[in-house]
Amino acid sequence: MRASKPLRACNKVFNIVVAVLLIGATFFAGYSLWDNQQVYAQAQKVGEDLLNLRPKEGKNHRKAFEKLRKINPDVVAWITMKGTKIDYPVVQGEDDLEYLNKDVYGDFALSGAIFLDSQCNPSFTDSYSLIYGHHMDNHLMFGDLDLYHDKDFFNKNKTGVLMTPDQTYGLEVFAVMTVNSSDSTIFSPTSWTKDCSGVVSYAAQKAEHVRSDVVEKIGADVAKERIVALATCSSTGTEARTVLLARIVPYTGNGK
Repeated sequence: MRASKPLRACNKVFNIVVAVLLIGATFFAGYSLWDNQQVYAQAQKVGEDLLNLRPKEGKNHRKAFEKLRKINPDVVAWITMKGTKIDYPVVQGEDDLEYLNKDVYGDFALSGAIFLDSQCNPSFTDSYSLIYGHHMDNHLMFGDLDLYHDKDFFNKNKTGVLMTPDQTYGLEVFAVMTVNSSDSTIFSPTSWTKDCSGVVSYAAQKAEHVRSDVVEKIGADVAKERIVALATCSSTGTEARTVLLARIVPYTGNGK
């Protein structure tokens, strides 16, 4: 039995609508893929350009920071984690939203910048300093913090370097953990300005991997210790954050 003309007309309209929707979805998917590639390409280019301005470890690098601060006066440090592609200047904004979607050059960028919590001392003289960075693939920004979840990687890659205009410091990694974005111990740096013992004991209990020998060193004279936390989003959940903790130690060369 043949369909009536009105029914055939409805079917034709329906088919056209479905075709238009499929074409639109295809274009949207293509645009999304292109847009995502642009975000990563921009982040990679900015990172490569900045490496040309990287201060030399252990040297007098006031002139290097003068060049960086001509680009952006908010630059307070440079951080490098050995065994990873984490090798970036650190900025500090007036608040913790400023550099979420702005790069070191001050341009809009979904990749943002690596930034120090606005409540922390920019000279890293606090007992506890907190640094944020977006989680990105392709070894960009703080994406490589994921590597520390692997026990073998954690055990082999123990060091980093933190440079300020006045000093070069070594970083001694001692814990990695996954916490909630509202975690008051990790994300309240003003609670540990003069004493980081609360963060250290918390990490010793909660960390996925921890170096007990380093925790013991810190506990021996905690009043003199300074630690740094690197934080980024985690793929395990919307509110989950990966946090890497490192002890600030004298620089002895090669990040050790």
